[in-house]
Amino acid sequence: MEEGARLRNKTEKTPDAKDPRSSSGGGGVALKKEIGLVSACGIIIGNIIGSGIFVSPKGVLENSGSVGLALIVWIVTGVITAVGALCYAELGVTIPKSGGDYSYVKDIFGGLAGFLRLWIAVLVMYPTNQAVIALTFSNYVLQPLFPTCFAPESGLRLLAGICLLLLTWVNCASVRWATRVQDIFTAGKLLALALIIIMGIVQICKGEYFWLEPKNAFENFQEPDIGMIALAFLQGSFAYGGWNFLNYVTEELVDSHKNLPRAIFISIPLVTFVFVFANIAYITAMSPEELLASNAVAVTFGEKLLGVMAWIMPISVALSTFGGVNGSLFTSSRLFFAGAREGQLPSVLAMIHVKRCTPIPALLFTCVSTLLMLVTSDIYTLINYVGFINYLFYGVTVAGQIVLRFQKPDIPRPIKVNLIFPVIYLLFWAFLLVFSLWSEPVVCGIGLAIMLTGVPVYFLGVYWQNKPECFNNFIDSLTRTGQKLCMVVYPKMDQDEDQCASICKQAEAEEEDASKSMHS
Repeated sequence: MEEGARLRNKTEKTPDAKDPRSSSGGGGVALKKEIGLVSACGIIIGNIIGSGIFVSPKGVLENSGSVGLALIVWIVTGVITAVGALCYAELGVTIPKSGGDYSYVKDIFGGLAGFLRLWIAVLVMYPTNQAVIALTFSNYVLQPLFPTCFAPESGLRLLAGICLLLLTWVNCASVRWATRVQDIFTAGKLLALALIIIMGIVQICKGEYFWLEPKNAFENFQEPDIGMIALAFLQGSFAYGGWNFLNYVTEELVDSHKNLPRAIFISIPLVTFVFVFANIAYITAMSPEELLASNAVAVTFGEKLLGVMAWIMPISVALSTFGGVNGSLFTSSRLFFAGAREGQLPSVLAMIHVKRCTPIPALLFTCVSTLLMLVTSDIYTLINYVGFINYLFYGVTVAGQIVLRFQKPDIPRPIKVNLIFPVIYLLFWAFLLVFSLWSEPVVCGIGLAIMLTGVPVYFLGVYWQNKPECFNNFIDSLTRTGQKLCMVVYPKMDQDEDQCASICKQAEAEEEDASKSMHS
C-alpha cells in the first residue's frame, strides 16, 4: 500500500472519506517561491554551522589522536558530505516536492518506510535538536549575567522558550522575513568564523605554527586505534549535519532545478573550508591538550588573542544558535507539512494561511513539540538514541537513488550524477553504520526500538482506512476548528507536483496491473 504513490492516501480513502482540499476551499492558494540562491545557501550553511564549531570541535581531534589526522578527517567528511548532497540534488529535482528524504523514501520504498522516517523526526529528532540549540543560545546570552556560576536552569529554559516563540511568530508571519533572518544570522556567523581564521593566519605569520609542522602535526598524543579513528569520522559526519535541509523546502525554491544544485556547490565547499581553517586557527593559539580541556573553544581562543574584544566570541555563538533555531524551525515545519499532505499526519498540518501562504499549523506543531522537549530532563539522551537512526536514513535515501534509476529509468532528471557517487557514499555510510552498531549496540538498539514504535501507529492511523464514522467526524471537526483558528486552507499543487503525481500514479497503475496479471 502507498508504494511509490503521490498522495495515495487520497485515492485509497473510502467513498465517505473527505479530501482536505475539497473542504478547504483553497483554490489558488499555494506556497510561494520566495527562496532565492542566496537564501538557499543561507539555509544550508546556517543549518550546518551551529554552535559546534565554536563550542566543541574537539570530538574529532580527541578520537583522531593527532592534529594532522584530525584535519584529514575534517576534509574527508566534507568531501563525503558533498557527495551525499549531490545525490540528494538529483533526487530533489527528480521528485520535486518538499519533505526531503521523507518524500524520497516514501515514494521509492513505500508508505511504511516513509512513515518511520517521519515518525522518528516528529517524535524525537527535530524537537530535541531545536530544544538543544535554543538552550545553547540562552546559555550564552545569560553567561555575562552569571560570570562566576551557572545560569539557573529555569532561566535557561524560559529564555529558550521565548526564542522559539519569537522565531515561530516570524516564520508564521512571512517566508521572506524568515529567510531574511536566516541570511543575516548566517552572514554573522560566517563573519565571526572569518575573524577566527584571520586571527589564525596572523598567528601563522608570527611563527605560531608548531602543531602544523608535519613532524608535530602527526605526533600521536594517544595510541592510534582503528575504532577511535572511525569514531572521529562519525563525529565529523555529525558536525556536517543539516546539509540536506534545503531539500525540505524544494517547492519554495525559485527555479529549483538550477538553484538547488548551485546552492549545494557553493555551500558545502564553503563550509568545509571554514571548518578546516577554523580548526587550523584554533591550533595556532592552543595546544591539543588545551583545546581538549576547553568547554568552549572559540571563547578560549578569543580570551587568548582578542583581549578586551574577547566578548565577540560568546556573542557570536549566541547569534549562531539563534540563526540555527530559525533554520531548523523553517525546514522541519516543511517536513511535517509534507507528511500531512501525504496523509501520514493530520491534514490540518498540510494547510497554509490564506494571505501569508505560510504553513502556520505545521509551524505551531513544531514549536509546541519543541517546547514540550524543553521541560524534559533527558533531551541529550534522546538525541544520542536517534542520532544513529538519522544517519541510517541518509543511507537509505541515497540507496533509493540507485533503486529509482532502475525502477524508473525514463523519469526526467534535470541532474543525473554518475552512480559511482552514491556507491562511494554508501560504502562510507556502511562503514560508519557497522562501527556504530559494534561500538554502541545498546544505544543503537534503543534508537531502532523507538523508530519501530511507529509501525503499529502506521497501520492504525494510515493503513487502516475504514475507521468508524464517529472517529472521522471527530477528526473533521478538529480540522475545521484548526482551519478557523489559523485561517488556513489546503494549497493547490504546482506544475512540478502535478508531474510528479502523474508519474507516481502511472507507477501505481502499472503495479496494480502486474498484481492482477499475477493473480490471474
